[in-house]
Amino acid sequence: MIIEQPAFFLRWLYPNALWRMDPNDHAVYLTFDDGPIPEVTPWVLDVLDQYNVKATFFMVGDNIRKYPEIFEEVRRRGHRLGNHTFNHISGHLHGISSYVRNVERANEYLHTDLFRPPHGWMKWPQYHAISRRYRVVMWDLVTRDYSTRLNGRDVLANVRHYARNGSIITFHDSIKSYEKLQYALPRAIEWLLKQGYEFKVFP
Repeated sequence: MIIEQPAFFLRWLYPNALWRMDPNDHAVYLTFDDGPIPEVTPWVLDVLDQYNVKATFFMVGDNIRKYPEIFEEVRRRGHRLGNHTFNHISGHLHGISSYVRNVERANEYLHTDLFRPPHGWMKWPQYHAISRRYRVVMWDLVTRDYSTRLNGRDVLANVRHYARNGSIITFHDSIKSYEKLQYALPRAIEWLLKQGYEFKVFP
């Protein structure tokens, strides 16, 4: 579903996943999906450094294989790592075993306890199997920076409209998001800082 905030039935489907952190804590959790890629991820890292912000990168294993130096740079700069499968596969098209194998293949590079499914969805049996080993991290706010129907101002507006205490905010360090990200990411960080939000990563 292409929505800024998750539908109730999704929260019900994955009851033990992280959708939102402490609603009493004036903090947000920035996350980035789909990298690392040389065209975008280094720019994201520089923006985060500019504002002294740490984030969590849910990475595709095959991208790590192709661009290990960018992966190492993300880790060197102190960001949290998350698993986003090896081939950015859809749960719709795979059984439990092949899906889990793909996740485990990515984790040979990542060595993380965090997982986020591509497209924000997987079959319940896949979720059940994955959640036995990983903390499944979903989202409280999808910026929709990937959408061809939105521009950078729209993406920024989504952050300003939907961010709240404990929000897990999802951006994408991908080529299709890059133009919108260039406009929205620094402005979103500045706006969140002005609202007094602290930026945190998952413990």
